[in-house]
Amino acid sequence: MVDKIKLTLALVLVAAGIAGFYVLGASPLALRVLAVLGGLVAGAGVALWSEPGKQFFRFSQESIAETKKVVWPTRKETMQTTGIVVLFVIVMALFLWMVDAGLLLLVNLLMGRSD
Repeated sequence: MVDKIKLTLALVLVAAGIAGFYVLGASPLALRVLAVLGGLVAGAGVALWSEPGKQFFRFSQESIAETKKVVWPTRKETMQTTGIVVLFVIVMALFLWMVDAGLLLLVNLLMGRSD
C-alpha cells in the first residue's frame, strides 16, 4: 500500500511539473523547462524509494553489467555480414520479380490477353 502511495505521489509530481510548464506560460522558456525537469526529477526520486523503483534500479544496473560482457563484432565482421545481407536482399528481389512477372504472364495467357 505504501508503494502505491509513493508511485501515485511520483505521478502527481510529474503532472505538477508538466502543469507548471503551462501555468508559467508568460515566463521565460528556460524557467518553464526547469519546471518540467524539476517535476520529472522529483517524481523519479520518489519512485526510486518504492520497492518497484528499487527493483527497476537493480535491473538497470544488472543490464549495464551484462552489456559490458557483450563481445561486439569487429569492423571486418560487420562489413562481411552487411555484404551478405545486401546480396541476399538483391537475390530475393530478383527472384520475387521473376515470380511476379511469370505469374503476370500466366494470368494474361489464361485471360486471353496477348501483348
